[in-house]
Amino acid sequence: MSNQALTIYHNPSCSKSREALEILQQQNAQTYIIEYLNKPPSILETIEIIKKLGLAPINLLRTTEKAYIDGEYQANLVSDEEIIAAIAKHPSLLQRPIVICGNKAIIGRSSIKVLDIISKQLM
Repeated sequence: MSNQALTIYHNPSCSKSREALEILQQQNAQTYIIEYLNKPPSILETIEIIKKLGLAPINLLRTTEKAYIDGEYQANLVSDEEIIAAIAKHPSLLQRPIVICGNKAIIGRSSIKVLDIISKQLM
């Protein structure tokens, strides 16, 4: 394993996030854990995450979350800036877990995807 630490944006209440963290720990990966509901990423950090994922901001949005369903967002998030601002205001809208290694990131909705970023770290 490389000396480069991985970062996981983690929600301990989420089974997929717990599974991803467990995989990282089983692989003895040096991991920095950010419980993003307690320490939400700033707008700039969210933009960096989006760049590392190589996805459009809409793909980071959890539309099943209460903040989305009950909020003003359902029909009103049309621009990337509005989506990023909504995630910054309501971090529960952020897809999880997100695992970052250097300038690459993945959304570990399928926990096994975490192994992909670990294998890229070894390259």
